[in-house]
Amino acid sequence: MKSIYKPFVYLLLWLVLLGTVAFGEETVLRIGTTNMVQSANAFGDYYLTIFTKISNLTLFRMNARGELVGQLVTGYQVSADNTTWHFEIADDLVWSDGTPLTAADVCFSMEYYARHDPQAGWLKETLVETHCRGNEATLKFNKPYNNLDLEFTSFNILPSHIWSRIEAPLQYRNTGAYVGSGPFYLAGVDLNAGVLTFKKNPYWRRQAPQVDKIEIHLYQNEDVIALALERGHIDTYYKYAGSYPYHNVGRLEKTGRFDILHQMNTGLLFLGFNVQAGYLTDINLRRALSYAIDYGEILKIDALGYGRVPGRGFVSPAMDGYVDLGPLTFDREEAARLLAAAGYVDINRDGWREDPGGKKMTLVLAARSEYSRVVELLQDYLAKVGIAVQVRLVDQTTWVSLKDRYAYDLTITRTTPWGMLMHAGWGTGYYDSRRTGAGVLHTVADPTYLALCDKLLHTTDAALKQKLAREVQEYYAANLPGLALVWPEIVTPVSRSWQGWEPDPLFGIYNVATMVNLRKVGSR
Repeated sequence: MKSIYKPFVYLLLWLVLLGTVAFGEETVLRIGTTNMVQSANAFGDYYLTIFTKISNLTLFRMNARGELVGQLVTGYQVSADNTTWHFEIADDLVWSDGTPLTAADVCFSMEYYARHDPQAGWLKETLVETHCRGNEATLKFNKPYNNLDLEFTSFNILPSHIWSRIEAPLQYRNTGAYVGSGPFYLAGVDLNAGVLTFKKNPYWRRQAPQVDKIEIHLYQNEDVIALALERGHIDTYYKYAGSYPYHNVGRLEKTGRFDILHQMNTGLLFLGFNVQAGYLTDINLRRALSYAIDYGEILKIDALGYGRVPGRGFVSPAMDGYVDLGPLTFDREEAARLLAAAGYVDINRDGWREDPGGKKMTLVLAARSEYSRVVELLQDYLAKVGIAVQVRLVDQTTWVSLKDRYAYDLTITRTTPWGMLMHAGWGTGYYDSRRTGAGVLHTVADPTYLALCDKLLHTTDAALKQKLAREVQEYYAANLPGLALVWPEIVTPVSRSWQGWEPDPLFGIYNVATMVNLRKVGSR
C-alpha cells in the first residue's frame, strides 16, 4: 500500500511548495509615524494629504538632488510676463478605478482647491482662468508667479469624476478606498486601529514597485514607536519635516538591524516676533533678545547636537542660495546693555524690567505644547536678563487663532522644508504679511521686504534670484523678524532588510521614487 500512495504524497508536497512560491506572502512595508491623522479626509486632513502624495500625484516633485522635475508633467512653458503657465500632462497615467488621468483633472483640481481649501488663499486670489484640452492644461494668473512649479509640489491632483460630486470636501469622510493615480492608492483608513493601508494601483504603467502593500502605523508617542522598531514590528520611521528622536538613535544602532540616514534639514526651529503690534515692533528689543538666548544649549538639549548653531540670516546652509552672515551669538551682558540703552530698565529693582514708558513689561509667549522644553529654556533665558514672560502652551487650533489675531509677543514654531521654499523662497512664505495658512506668521508688512518678495516672484533670471536671496537673508539679519534657534539634522532609521531608499529635501523618504525602488535585500 505504501508503494502505491508514496508517489501521490510526493506530488502533493510538490504542489504545496509550488503554490507557496507562486502565491507567496505579500511584500509589506510597515512605516511608523507620530504624524497623527485626525480624520478620514484626504482633502482636509493635514497629514493624510501628505501620506497620499504617493497615491494622488502632484504635477511636480523634488528629486534626491533637490531638483524640481515633472511627475504628472512632461513639459511646460511660461509666458514672458510669468502670468500664464501651459502644461503638457503625461498620457500614461490611469486612476486606480481604470479611468485615464487627463488635463481636465488638473484644471478641476486647481479650481477646486481655490474654491474649497482655506490654505490655498493665494490660489483663490490669483487664478483667473483655466483651459484644458486633451492632455494640455493652461492656467492664467492675474500677476506674475515664477515659483509655480515649486508650489505645485504640494497640490495632490484629484480625480474630477469623483470629487466633482463632493460639494463640501472639508466635511467629507471616507474610510474606504480613495481613487489614486500613483503606484499605490489609499485602500483604507482605520483610525481605530491606527493604520493607513496603501495597495498597488493595478493600472500603474511606470516602474513597477516590488512592494505589494504599504502600511502606515500611527503611534501616539515616540517611546512606543521606538519599541516597535526595536522589536521589528515596523521597518522604518517617518515624520514629515522632522527627525527620529535623537535620544533613541543609540538604542536602535545597538540592535544591528538598522541603518541611520543623515540629512541636513532645510526646515528649522525658530522664534517668531510679533512685529505687527506690541513690544516686539521695537527693533532694539528684538536685537537685545537675540543675544539673550543660549543657542548652543538649545542645540544640545533639543537636538542632542544633531545640527548646528544657527546664523543671523535665518536660512539653513542646506538651502541653495545660503549666505553665511555669521552665527547668532549668546552674550547675556550684551543683551542687558542693549536693553538698558533702549530704555528697558528695572526701575523699582524687583528684578524685572519696565518698558521705556515706565510700565511693567510682560511678554506673552504662545506655542504649541510640543515645544514645552524649548519654551522653558527661553523663559529662563529672558528671566536672567530681567524680562518677564507669560507662557501660553496651547493646542494647534488655539495657536493658529492666536497667531492669526497677533495675540502674542513671541512664538516658537518650525518651518518645513517645503515651507522654506514656498512663495518667493528662503522663508518668505512665513513672514510675508500677504500670505495665509495655518503654519505661517504673516507678520512683515515692511514695503522693502515685500518688494524683495515680489522681485523674486517676478524673475526667472538665476543670477538675479541669487542676488535677491542674499538681500532677503541680509534683511533677516538686520531686522530680525524671527530667530532660527536650531539648524537641525534629520536622522531616519531604516531596516537593513530593505534597500533602495531615496530621500528628497521636501518629503524625506516618503516619496514615489523610494516606493518604486524599494526592494527586500536579496531579492532581484
